Amino acid sequence: MLPIALTVIAGVYLLAALIVLARQKSEYSHNRHTISEIGEIGAPRQRFVAFGLFLPVGLLLLIVAWLMQPVSAASAALALCISIGYLVAAVFPCDVGSPLTGSVCQTIHNLGGAVEYIGGSFALLRIAEDLGSPFRVAGFFVLGAAIALSLTPLASVRGIVQRLAELCLFMGLALSIWYKVFHSSGAVALVR
Repeated sequence: MLPIALTVIAGVYLLAALIVLARQKSEYSHNRHTISEIGEIGAPRQRFVAFGLFLPVGLLLLIVAWLMQPVSAASAALALCISIGYLVAAVFPCDVGSPLTGSVCQTIHNLGGAVEYIGGSFALLRIAEDLGSPFRVAGFFVLGAAIALSLTPLASVRGIVQRLAELCLFMGLALSIWYKVFHSSGAVALVR
């Protein structure tokens, strides 16, 4: 039960903080801008975003990964991938505008994001082997989102794409934990 609670707390905290912090950054748009841009280098709340938002979310999910390891390696891997994305973002903020290429800090930031999205998509696909097609759809969506986030023509909607990918990751994690905890005698497929 604790891993589900920690996952929900991390997701709700992230959502609430994004709503509040977006209002404090001029011209920030949830449609166009990535989550990381709220804490980009030089942003007014850069330190709070790094250490008051990204770090706690990453640490909570790291605990979830540790707690889930004996129960489900795939759910633990998903939690770890998301955790790495947030922990790397806490230590290596993105450049202004979060470009695909940039400073060394931006490159490391992007690598953390790649672990979160690409690793997370493969973890969701692994979870789908036990729990069914909704996790497969989520996994392929997250993988597609990782590709879409790097395409310049989609820059006007990359915020929406990223938030949908985050929703797939967090919901996939919470649901996979719920199924593993409450159906521990074996996996129960959602939809085959």
